[in-house]
Amino acid sequence: MTQHSNVLFRFAAPQAFYGLAGRLWPWVAALACVLGVWGLWMGMFVAPADFQQGQAYRIIYVHVPASWMSMIIYLAMAFWALLGLTFNTRLSGMMNRALAPTGAMFAFLSLWTGALWGKPMWGTWWVWDARLTSELILFFLYLGFIGLTASIDDPRRADKAGGLLALVGAINVPVIYFSVRWWNTLHQGASVSVTQGSSMAQTMLWAMLLMAMSFWLYAIAIALYRIRTLILEREKHALWVEAELRSEGGAS
Repeated sequence: MTQHSNVLFRFAAPQAFYGLAGRLWPWVAALACVLGVWGLWMGMFVAPADFQQGQAYRIIYVHVPASWMSMIIYLAMAFWALLGLTFNTRLSGMMNRALAPTGAMFAFLSLWTGALWGKPMWGTWWVWDARLTSELILFFLYLGFIGLTASIDDPRRADKAGGLLALVGAINVPVIYFSVRWWNTLHQGASVSVTQGSSMAQTMLWAMLLMAMSFWLYAIAIALYRIRTLILEREKHALWVEAELRSEGGAS
């Protein structure tokens, strides 16, 4: 237990995490690409057409994983915010800034693909459905976090303000997830459940899970890549940064 704690505390330091992120992100990004191509191939060409929605249903292989990731990333931001506000860790605020743009992208992708699916299924691009509205609020929370942290010059104050917004906004995530149970909405219920299993065909399920893993790994890879830049910006006066930049310059 002590050894694991020492490892965690070691990589909580920006200098140690910078090197770890540099080693990990290319491999994670490559795996995300492989799983993404595999998942799209299964979803578009192997999985059968839906007996009710026909071929139009295939957009779910992007829509559903994007929706999942928009919620998961915000919960991850809330976790880092709690860690940062509790232990005053420098890495937490940088991690949230690295995650927020990707979360906003997935929230937008969820809304956009949902509109594309809704037009042929519901006959309209948008309805003020409980799940759609709460997902739109999540998108605005991401934009609010990005705007708030960018508007404050002092990085530590910006991290705290953004952390508070991330924690408060996390209340919206269970609202999105349970909205189809709490209210009478047009949005269909979950096809995949941890407790009840899946109502989807096996090939459909595998395609969905492959795309979800691809999106998850992409989010991790791009956050690791982005946080390296943030660390260099925050720690630019540290001696180790100068040495790192010199070594990278020499290697290139």
